[in-house]
Amino acid sequence: MGVPVLIYSLLFSVFVLILLTCLCFLLLGPSKYAGPAAGSPGAVVSVDVLVLGDIGRSPRMTYHALSIAKHGGKVNLIGYLESPPHPGLINNTNITITPLPTPPQRPQSIPFILFAPFKVLYQIYHLFSLLAYSLPPAQWILVQNPPSIPTLAVASLVCHLRNSKLMIDWHNYGWTILAGTRGPRHPLVYLSKFYECYFGRLGHFHLTVTKAMARQLRAPPYKITNPMIDVHDRPAAIFQPIFSKSEREQVLNRVLPASQRQLVPQIMEGTMRLLVSSTSWTPDEDFSILLDALIKYAAAATGEIVVPVLAIITGKGPQKEMYLRKIADLTAAGRLPNVRIDTAFLPFPDYAKLLACADLGICLHMSSSGVDLPMKVVDMFGAGLPVAAYSGYESFGELVKEGENGHGFETAGELAGIIARLLSARGAAELVALRRGAVREGGLRWDEMWDATVGTALGLTTEKRT
Repeated sequence: MGVPVLIYSLLFSVFVLILLTCLCFLLLGPSKYAGPAAGSPGAVVSVDVLVLGDIGRSPRMTYHALSIAKHGGKVNLIGYLESPPHPGLINNTNITITPLPTPPQRPQSIPFILFAPFKVLYQIYHLFSLLAYSLPPAQWILVQNPPSIPTLAVASLVCHLRNSKLMIDWHNYGWTILAGTRGPRHPLVYLSKFYECYFGRLGHFHLTVTKAMARQLRAPPYKITNPMIDVHDRPAAIFQPIFSKSEREQVLNRVLPASQRQLVPQIMEGTMRLLVSSTSWTPDEDFSILLDALIKYAAAATGEIVVPVLAIITGKGPQKEMYLRKIADLTAAGRLPNVRIDTAFLPFPDYAKLLACADLGICLHMSSSGVDLPMKVVDMFGAGLPVAAYSGYESFGELVKEGENGHGFETAGELAGIIARLLSARGAAELVALRRGAVREGGLRWDEMWDATVGTALGLTTEKRT
């Protein structure tokens, strides 16, 4: 994709937004929110929860929707339906799932320079028509960021037209993710940064996943002055430790890939260890670090018996097939003795139980901004699973406490050392201590955090965070 094409697409989206604004004021505008103020007698808080992504793979926005509904609010959860959503969303009388049509794929016969404007227009049209006309006016529009283009611009415009309030949940920065693939000096990165900073300031209320992110958003270039609270991710109730040996065995016989279920007796006896890593199979989670670590682990020549390992990798993403081919080649070449690697994409409840049955969780998340945190580690702690996580970013210590609930690494060699130590007989006591720490950290639940922060801001709860 060339630079002129990318700039053209961004400018085209801005032009379409301006055109839509003009048409809205020239023609009959959308209905406005005119309900009672939050907290007044009989008030029902209505929230459009918008994620320009797969609802089934958006746990934090799912948890927002469930919490709003739990306290009597009405939710329209808007996003793509590409994988099964959280079971708690189904048949919830306070939640309506409103699917967005998936953007069309470019036919090979049509040049990108001709197709890109159509795709941008397609997204803007469906977002705007849905938020401004198809759905009733909501008191709040809660938007996940990123992606910021075109959601921030469309949502801020709709809020202006419909007398709604915009709440932005900052998971990361869109422009830093783009810089990771295009380079920090790419013209589109500068444009995206300006766009995100400008439209980000239009939010009436802001949520951040870390304290470090909140500090950054208060400072230049964002300079956000509206109310802001840090809301750390916490595990939902579905993530629970499993202490029963018989239940653990039943779970493994059900959720492990069929080709690996013959290993359940060895896993239960501790003669084979179970690692679990969830990855999006994208460049911002470098799976090669784990693969290289397992190669080093398998090749260890310390004289100590290497405990066999089964590594289950969950998730979907663009690089999955490439790595599966690499794993197959390494296995065939005999470079992964005593190591089995398999993949799975599990329903939410099964994924939660798999984490609870594992010996160690591996997180490869590399923060593009340096101030976000991986939800997958939060889920692991909820299931009582200690972690080894990539640690090369500022906010890492807000979640993983070194030596208490996990360990950090930055290289494949460091990760291989952690795996070898914790899975060996000499590391048994340390692994037990880390598991206790994970259970303690996971005991701080989403509902408690949400009620004291977001619930108060929306007028659904009166509890305040201490």
